[in-house]
Amino acid sequence: MLILLTNDDGIYAPGLAAMERELERLGDVYVVAPATEQSGVGHSITYLSPLVVKEIFEARQRRGWAVEGSPADSVKVGIFEFCPRLPDLVVSGINSGLNVGINVLYSGTVAAAIEGAFFGITSVAVSLEWDEHAEFDKAAVLARGVIEQILERKSAAPQLYNLNIPTSALTENEPTLKVVPMGLSRSSEQYEKRIDPRGRSYFWALSDPVAHEGEAISDVLALGQGNMTLTPLDFDLTKRSVLAEMEQWNFDLSRRKIVR
Repeated sequence: MLILLTNDDGIYAPGLAAMERELERLGDVYVVAPATEQSGVGHSITYLSPLVVKEIFEARQRRGWAVEGSPADSVKVGIFEFCPRLPDLVVSGINSGLNVGINVLYSGTVAAAIEGAFFGITSVAVSLEWDEHAEFDKAAVLARGVIEQILERKSAAPQLYNLNIPTSALTENEPTLKVVPMGLSRSSEQYEKRIDPRGRSYFWALSDPVAHEGEAISDVLALGQGNMTLTPLDFDLTKRSVLAEMEQWNFDLSRRKIVR
């Protein structure tokens, strides 16, 4: 099996190294990842400047390729330039911090997996709850086990998945995993205002997904209950029910007069 591994925390991130060690049990791993942290960049790609790539070595052994770009850039260039053939699997992670709820739309980790899915490759985004002393090795073992079972059980068609691991799962003898939808509630967004030494205002964004009372089961709620979560995703943003309704509309393009 040929596996393309990337992330959004950068090629030197410990979560990437831990995931690489575990994925090597499943096949040949090619690491193509951003040169620096790219958290929150979403699905941005590099158009207006050259995409600089540097081959990285550790103890004279090739570690992978560092891309001066986004996670999505890394997957694109990895597939076209560095993998000997189309990968069988794309894995993005392990991210330092969960990617759940509507924050999935901002995530560079998830965007890299989506990019793999664009190419018709089964792709998995993997994230671990943030902890200053995160045990990525333990998380990687759990993630590899889940990925193995996904590959054993899924249909032949390629599929995109988002896997999240709470810190509590790393210390439980029998952690639980829930297959749940992505939460749609807004995060508890706010900004903390501060003043710099020159008297200018600046702001720190503070945002955490919150499960609201009475909300249907979701990744946010299940993680709050201490479960690992697995969500099948899709990148088709078309709202089919409204599309069917709108197909019956007849637009009059002769209406050019602006009414004030």
